[in-house]
Amino acid sequence: MSYGFSGKVRYSEIGENGCLTLPGILDYFQDCSTFQSESVHQGVEELKKRNRVWVLSSWQVVVERFPKFGEEIETATWAYEFKGFIGKRNFTMKTAQGESLAYANTFWTYLDFERGVPARLTEADVTGYPIEEKLPVEFAPRRIRLPEECKKEREFTVQKHHLDTNHHVNNCQYIRMAEDYLPEGFVIHQMRAEYKKQARFGNIICPETCVEDGKVTVLLNTEQGEPYAVVEFI
Repeated sequence: MSYGFSGKVRYSEIGENGCLTLPGILDYFQDCSTFQSESVHQGVEELKKRNRVWVLSSWQVVVERFPKFGEEIETATWAYEFKGFIGKRNFTMKTAQGESLAYANTFWTYLDFERGVPARLTEADVTGYPIEEKLPVEFAPRRIRLPEECKKEREFTVQKHHLDTNHHVNNCQYIRMAEDYLPEGFVIHQMRAEYKKQARFGNIICPETCVEDGKVTVLLNTEQGEPYAVVEFI
């Protein structure tokens, strides 16, 4: 059984065009999953007691239409597979009338918080998350192909406002960072992100970009050139 909640697109969530932004959609999806976890007593405080945390490894988000300011929307999520230390989850966003606005496929890794290593899931860890059918959509592979040639951009420092309760850069903040490198007028139809390392307060991020065939790939790298995250826009 999926979990969902209803809302209305707020002025604080829209961009210059009067529509909900891509980060806004991602925030609704993330909020939906955390609301579900809280509702089944698998939330942030409960995981802290176990020294565990769910970390998003990758997602693919397809946007069919960006809802406008004031539109009523319904967001839903459900788990469709748990295996080893990996959880897989779908998301949807629709209008109150049932029009599909966006949907997503996500992979999550269950971690030992102190050690920072994957922790095998137990029955207690997945209690409350009924397994549902995966969306009947052909999703792309989890891993994103890295471009052969990229342009180096100006580096910047991780600030406190980038962090979440896990004390590292929030998933959606990487997408906000990457969006800054999109060409003027670029319309996002799909976003894929692969998270490889956790960036923390004070870390230096060294971006690289590649624009090819209507696709923009942004690498948010460490000072050593290893990606914290790879983001692809189509």
